[in-house]
Amino acid sequence: MKPQAGGLDSDFFRQWSNLIAIITAFGINIYANVSPPNGLRIGDISNKFFSDVLIIPANYAFAIWGLIYLGLISFGIYQVLPAQRQNILLRRCEYFLVIASIAQTIWIFLFLYRLFALSLLAMLGILLPLIVMYLRLGIGKERVSRNSLWLVGNPLSVYLGWISVATIVNVAIVLFNLKWDGWGLGPQVWTVIMLIVAALLAATVSIQRVDVAYPLVIIWAIFAIAVRQIDRPLVAGTAGGLAKR
Repeated sequence: MKPQAGGLDSDFFRQWSNLIAIITAFGINIYANVSPPNGLRIGDISNKFFSDVLIIPANYAFAIWGLIYLGLISFGIYQVLPAQRQNILLRRCEYFLVIASIAQTIWIFLFLYRLFALSLLAMLGILLPLIVMYLRLGIGKERVSRNSLWLVGNPLSVYLGWISVATIVNVAIVLFNLKWDGWGLGPQVWTVIMLIVAALLAATVSIQRVDVAYPLVIIWAIFAIAVRQIDRPLVAGTAGGLAKR
């Protein structure tokens, strides 16, 4: 009986660690927007210092964080239920979401204090654990129950989709902040290249997996870039064309 009790304790700790990490990251996100510690919100910094970074989506696109946290909190509550304690699928999550949530919190403070190069490292600390979770859970490849689809698969797909875009944006911000010359290519050309990379990510997932959520998030971001750059035909046209596909 002792090994079983130990197993239950391990599952219990994993469940509550995930939920607490999600809620903590959510709370820090709210704090950063209501009372930013360095005076400017994340969106304010983006608009003030990086208005010339063409890959940044229109402001309305960031409302997706509401959907992301709705999904993550739903996931957190679902996986903490006693009935899910020994769920084999959820055991595959281990502590990767805890790592991603901690990295998310660190990223917020690094960005708010304008430590942009370090913020990229924190962004990778979000992205990589989410990729591992996505692969371990077999999202879009394994047949799962409706509850698992809507409370596990889709929330993580939406989160990963947005973080995939955010990583591309973060790279662009760091390069802009370092005054990178683009190897002779103009900002619009590099933006088009990055848009194509994002579209290829969405297409790859669509081809390899039955996962609608991830590509839709990429499309959401690409379309918002087209809206923001409507006065730049090359960028807006490329983004609009890729979003329609």
